[in-house]
Amino acid sequence: MLDTLDAAAVRRWCVGGLAALKRHQGEIDDLNVYPVPDGDTGTNMVLTLTSAQQALAMDLGTLPEDGPTAHGHALRLMARGALLGARGNSGVILSQILRGFADAVVAVPAVRGRELAAALRDGTAAAYAAVARPVEGTLLSVVAAAAHAAEHADSDDLRAVARAAAGGAAHALARTPEQLPALARAGVVDAGGRGLCLLLDALVEVVTGESFERPAPAPRPAGAAATAVRETGSEEYAYEVQYLLDAGPQEVARLRAELSALGDSLVVVGDGSASVGTWNVHVHVNDVGAAIEAGVVAGRPHRISVTRFADHVAPAPPPVAADGRAAVVVAAGAGIAGLFAGEGATVVPGNPSIGELVDAIRGTGAARVVVLPNDPDTQAVASAAAREAHAFGIKVSVVPTRSPVQALAALAVRDPGRRFSDDVIAMAEAAGACRYAEVCHARREALTVAGPCRPGDVLALVEGEVHLIGSDLTDTCVAVVDRMLGGGGELVTLLSGADAPDGLADAVREHVGRRWPFVEVQAYRGGQPHYPLLVGVE
Repeated sequence: MLDTLDAAAVRRWCVGGLAALKRHQGEIDDLNVYPVPDGDTGTNMVLTLTSAQQALAMDLGTLPEDGPTAHGHALRLMARGALLGARGNSGVILSQILRGFADAVVAVPAVRGRELAAALRDGTAAAYAAVARPVEGTLLSVVAAAAHAAEHADSDDLRAVARAAAGGAAHALARTPEQLPALARAGVVDAGGRGLCLLLDALVEVVTGESFERPAPAPRPAGAAATAVRETGSEEYAYEVQYLLDAGPQEVARLRAELSALGDSLVVVGDGSASVGTWNVHVHVNDVGAAIEAGVVAGRPHRISVTRFADHVAPAPPPVAADGRAAVVVAAGAGIAGLFAGEGATVVPGNPSIGELVDAIRGTGAARVVVLPNDPDTQAVASAAAREAHAFGIKVSVVPTRSPVQALAALAVRDPGRRFSDDVIAMAEAAGACRYAEVCHARREALTVAGPCRPGDVLALVEGEVHLIGSDLTDTCVAVVDRMLGGGGELVTLLSGADAPDGLADAVREHVGRRWPFVEVQAYRGGQPHYPLLVGVE
């Protein structure tokens, strides 16, 4: 049991919290408001805290002279690592909670109960400040309740205050469906709040020495996208091996054990399938052949990449050109990435971390950069990256695009002859004038604003809300385009996804030609996951 939170305890908390998030990653991914197949909150929180843990592991022993306390230094490393590795809205908010927590105790000689309560309060304030329009019934409500319960305990006993904070968070999590009707309709609690509860339970375990874990919400089938951490080097091992693997959970469990014995920095995350699924495998090794052979034994490896660290020295960013401009666009799908590259933009793969976006911004060599996130969850990451890039003398403006079709509209009006601020306004106006829709298959039963849906139903979402529920993919795509054109429009953009059947875009194009003869249609192979068709109407 601990009376104070020292640097060693901070490290154990980070390791324990990360382990808890990994155990429940699929569960948290599945706590998705809509029954669409792209829930990734658990994955984003795991990757965010993985970056925090790596920062601690590399730098914990480098306490600066005349600097912060040892525990303050450890917490700042943890917060900084989380910030640079933050992915998605949940990751950004978590990094800000840790930043506020660290700033509150960085110079405090000892972190006892009241200091912990104050740190949680400052973490809450930092989290709310990071969100332009805070919404209750989310991760914000849960951290606020944890801070309130910690302060209400009114004690110097670290263990009592930690237990109170975790208990307050758990009660707030249970209330999130009462605060957000969308959660109530889906029958779930907030995903980010669930992740924070696991982190606070891990803190209780560290300070009390008692094994502790609260019951999880009722399990649902998981199906999150596989994502992996990217590494830059290893002192003990010479090679980085990465591949996608089609295999079952039992085979992957054996693979983890084999790769763990071969090297370090092992990350294996999957799409949550109960049977054979797709897994993203990453490991640092000296024996490349053995690492790949282990994948062959486990299943079907593909997209194999091997990097020799000695040959992989990151180039220094080009010097910033005072009059240079550039655009950085986030894209999921090879076809979409090709479209953006053709418009002269720097393309970053989907679901980037703050650090990856900052690297892309600096890599342009431009002094003024516009960022197009193309996803509501990535917008928070882009805004944080813009603040980080300011330290390098780069002015970054984020155009809040929520779909790739809006980014295409924005890039089409870009004009380097205008003042940068005027150009950003023009791009934002073009993006805002482009209405967008997404068509996908429901992953679970749920009650949407368009009525109840069942697994396998075709959902058409307009501006993020389910508008149509159908049984036939082509018919639903045609119907949603008709509904959008009923409100006016001169140009329709169609982006077919990786799993779209042949002829889907052609069928929609032909229908528009018959029904709306004066409307222009542009169709491209986007290659995006989850959504067979993305639609833009201008």
